[in-house]
Amino acid sequence: MPQRPICLVALLTTLFFSFPAAAEDASRPNVLIAISDDQSWPHASAYGSTLVNTPTFDRIAKEGVLFNNAFCASPGCSPSRAAFLTGRHTWQIEHAGTHASFFSTKYETFPDRLEADGYFVGYTGKGWAPGNFKVSGRVRNPAGTTFSAKGSSKKHSQYVASFQKFLSNRPKDQPFYFWFGSHDAHRSYKKGSGLAKGMTLAQATVPGFLPDSDEIRSDLLDYAFEVERFDDDVAAMLKILEEMGELDNTLVIITSDNGMPFPRAKANCYEYGIHMPLAIRWPDRVPGGRTVDDLVGFVDLTATIYDATGVSAPSDPGLSGRSILGILKSNKSGVVDTTRDAVYAARERHSSSRYNSLSYPQRCIRTAQYLYIRNFTPERWPAGTPEKYGKAKFNEAGELVSAQPGRAHGGYHDIDACPSLDFLIQHHDHPDWGKFLGLSVDKRPAEELFDVVSDPDCLHNLAGQTRYTAVKEQLAKRLHSYLRETKDPRVTGNGDIWETYPRVSSLRWFAVPDWAKSNPEQIPVQDWLEERRPH
Repeated sequence: MPQRPICLVALLTTLFFSFPAAAEDASRPNVLIAISDDQSWPHASAYGSTLVNTPTFDRIAKEGVLFNNAFCASPGCSPSRAAFLTGRHTWQIEHAGTHASFFSTKYETFPDRLEADGYFVGYTGKGWAPGNFKVSGRVRNPAGTTFSAKGSSKKHSQYVASFQKFLSNRPKDQPFYFWFGSHDAHRSYKKGSGLAKGMTLAQATVPGFLPDSDEIRSDLLDYAFEVERFDDDVAAMLKILEEMGELDNTLVIITSDNGMPFPRAKANCYEYGIHMPLAIRWPDRVPGGRTVDDLVGFVDLTATIYDATGVSAPSDPGLSGRSILGILKSNKSGVVDTTRDAVYAARERHSSSRYNSLSYPQRCIRTAQYLYIRNFTPERWPAGTPEKYGKAKFNEAGELVSAQPGRAHGGYHDIDACPSLDFLIQHHDHPDWGKFLGLSVDKRPAEELFDVVSDPDCLHNLAGQTRYTAVKEQLAKRLHSYLRETKDPRVTGNGDIWETYPRVSSLRWFAVPDWAKSNPEQIPVQDWLEERRPH
């Protein structure tokens, strides 16, 4: 179908909003969600970052509300997006709460309910992924109906063209919801793209869990290049809506799904894994120019979308979050709602990174000052077992027949392959830089506690210090109580159920770990795994 010129779309929009039926729908906001892939919260210039220049994010923040304390549901894309779409914590949505599995139809998504209530819905780019939604009976991606159009040779232009296609297909009497899921800033990157754009090594701010070297700085610039490209795409979409006269009645939410794809960030419940950029604009209802410090989770954003659109939320099961519409509509900055004093996040399996693709289960509670993390299986390697098999064969009984050893440090697949990881491995015995690999891959204690105000890089675990015992115990108790109240299998006695959910993406093979040899009864039953073993 040929695309309509922007001016024609604007003309038609003006005409149909003149009619009574259209005027009734005009009171319902459009919803535009722009979600980058792997971007940590400091990396927007509205937060003072020198690494990136994000004028579009900054515009949304200036004309709307900038959130300093927004948190994703999980530090991995698939479970984080599933939680956002359902409004439920990852431990409440079964397969969808882990990486690269299934998405049961019994967990309704807000795009489906908005569509049933009169919204025209669609998405482009990355919706819910990776995973197999069809095996559960879904006929489309949980993010909505896909729209894909050819743009120029540049990937980001295709996103904008897809948005134009979506709008050209929208019936004139319908408000819309659109999910723009960019693949930026997910790896892999074009090495040197940041420097080629004119960025300088000096502008890169290196977090404390990475060594300050030119190689690391250049990798950060390549990441920044993709964050800025995402920002450019959103700018083009806003311009289209502005020309149509619909921008001010559009609830614009711009955020990311999880943290930056660097060691000790993505796939970790540390600040750089779960703390997200977030700005929201809706001039028709939301006073702008404010910065809010309230603790907000993705499940709260879901509740807000239902609240703002007037669409009823599912009741069985219901939502886990609370709408922040009251915060948005207020004139206040700083802490607006004092009852929002904690948020929660979690992770299970990320990649296939250890024996039998077992997960590394974490749960955490984040308050204004502290981050408490519970590592349920400290005997497992958090980033992956250091060495995997190059090739492996098993017999029908599941016993290893033959295997070729892989390279040293080749099993850290919960860290995206990248120059930064390569640098850490290459310099693992360096007198100054050697410690950084251990920060990302060494085994961790069952409990971690960080003062995120003084230690945003989460380098100093306070859990073992006597003077923080009361803080640790209070947060541990609160986390455990909340998980029990919300029926998390990890605390209700059925934690191994997470290992029964199939991974639909590729698998890797590792030797039986010492803990499993000593305690074979602790090896979870995984029927799905047997048919995937190479024979």
